[in-house]
Amino acid sequence: MGGPAPIAAPNIGRPVAAVWLCACLLVWFIFLPEPASGAAPRGEPKRVLLLHSFGRDFRPWSEFARTIREELERQSPWPLDLQEQTLLTARFDNPVPEAPFVDYLRSLYQGAAPDIVISFGAPAARFVERFRAELFPETPMVLTAVEQRLVNRAGLTDNDTVISVYNDFSAFFGSILHVLPDTQTIAVVIGASPLEKFWLDEAKREAKPFEGRVAFVWYADLSFHEILQRAATLPPHTVLFWGLMSVDAAGVAHEGDLALRSLHAVANAPIFSFQEAFFGQYTVGGPMHSIGASSEKTVNAAIRILGGEKPANIKIEPIGFAPPRYDWRELQHWGISESNLPAGSEILFREPTFWQRYQWQVALIAAVILVQAALISGLLHERHRRRLAEVEARQRLAELARVNRYSAAGELATSLAHELNQSLGSILTNTETAELMLKSPSPDLGEIQEILADIRRDDQRASEVIRRLRNMLKRVPIEVSQINLNETVGEAVGIVSALAEGRAVTLKYVPASMPLRVKGDTVQLQQVVLNLVMNAIDAVSEVQTEKREVIVATGIADEQAEILVGDSGPGIANDHLKDVFEPFFTTKTQGMGMGLAIARTIVEAHHGQITVENRSSGGALFRIRLPLVG
Repeated sequence: MGGPAPIAAPNIGRPVAAVWLCACLLVWFIFLPEPASGAAPRGEPKRVLLLHSFGRDFRPWSEFARTIREELERQSPWPLDLQEQTLLTARFDNPVPEAPFVDYLRSLYQGAAPDIVISFGAPAARFVERFRAELFPETPMVLTAVEQRLVNRAGLTDNDTVISVYNDFSAFFGSILHVLPDTQTIAVVIGASPLEKFWLDEAKREAKPFEGRVAFVWYADLSFHEILQRAATLPPHTVLFWGLMSVDAAGVAHEGDLALRSLHAVANAPIFSFQEAFFGQYTVGGPMHSIGASSEKTVNAAIRILGGEKPANIKIEPIGFAPPRYDWRELQHWGISESNLPAGSEILFREPTFWQRYQWQVALIAAVILVQAALISGLLHERHRRRLAEVEARQRLAELARVNRYSAAGELATSLAHELNQSLGSILTNTETAELMLKSPSPDLGEIQEILADIRRDDQRASEVIRRLRNMLKRVPIEVSQINLNETVGEAVGIVSALAEGRAVTLKYVPASMPLRVKGDTVQLQQVVLNLVMNAIDAVSEVQTEKREVIVATGIADEQAEILVGDSGPGIANDHLKDVFEPFFTTKTQGMGMGLAIARTIVEAHHGQITVENRSSGGALFRIRLPLVG
């Protein structure tokens, strides 16, 4: 059953096979047959003749030619030699001999016929059909931008391809009435050449169904000058339909673009046309022939023919109107509502809104404004918080100052009580003396009068002591007003004078010779002076010397009001001078270290400054400077 096992091929066979395959490929490339003689070499350009009916710059056909020329150069796989010729005979209202132009083309292309001929418009199409045998009997032709009714189907050969359009006047007139339903008259602008007369008859035929709804006015029998005059004075509810203007009734030739521009400049009614070439400058719009659609089919057919395809096999149905398009600027100018436009209409040239035009700039400005608003809001919030903090700080300062005044009042209690007792005792003594004198048979009325004056003086003295004490202890808000610093300091000195007298300290007050007007709170400034004077009294009370003196003075220094409080005590240690105004720093055994800190805070709140130094004659000197008013 089983035969001998097959013998495996040696590994060396694979490299040999690969070498053999490469050798075969090399021989095949060497002996590759040359291309057929009918195929053009890749580097040889294709000669394309573009034949115009009216001229290279005559719209609308010039726009078809320009687009086709550009697309041919862009899409062609071969280099192109584009040559353009113009018939021009269609620009005359009387037939002219075409033989000279035929002779010119025959001599131009003798022995070097173009690879393809592309004609634009009906006159050029009929020309190449009529003189095909004489000029280009074997050259394929593409007849484009020609209306289907103008194509001579009987003259077509297998070498021809037609890309035609269909002018549907009836549909266009209907679109005008759809957009402007109040239209009463349609004025048709058309020339007087044979081709234009043909289209005049066609337009009249297709306008008949609308004659019961709107009146038609035909300008074919007028010169263009007369047309302009009438267009400037059209009655309301009239529209202009632009057909074609190559030759007017007076026999004057016109460039279509220039003629329509002149009409647009004077017309008092909107202009409609189904030619896209005029859209975007002079006409309102509507259903139009698409230059892009016709050009695309023309270029596609030409490239297929140049590639070897038979023209007769390329069948293209006539191209109708594209979906309607309208110029937004013309709609606005003539007050045409967008709601009247047919469904599916496209509106072009719409001017952007302010937001669309400057959206980035507006967004940037808005962002900047928002950032600024946020910063301002934050700053206002911070300012509010700061003001609250300042109010709270002032309230705490007032409370702390009031406590400090209570403390000072406690220290002054003995001297104040002594001063009150002294006044009350004097009043009592004088009263008893007056009673005794009144009981005598002949009282001395003059002396009794002096006793009553003493009683009044002692009473006023006691009342003043009580008033000063009440001012020290009462809880009142800070009231900044314009005050006379001399009087404020003098009153503070008066409060503490009894304390100085009780401790055998000489207290002197030297006011300035002129009023010192400053802005501040009387109670707070008096508290500062009171603290300084009481500290000075304490300092000199500890000195065992006969000269125990405290001097308070006011004056002007460096254009500021100045208060000086000096004593003859031991002074302040040099290493403590910089710390005396710090909270909780004190040199007193029972001191809390808040009096001078409060004093500095009060002075700085009044936009002033307080300093201390040691006098050369001994003792400390406190200096307060406050801004003058006026």
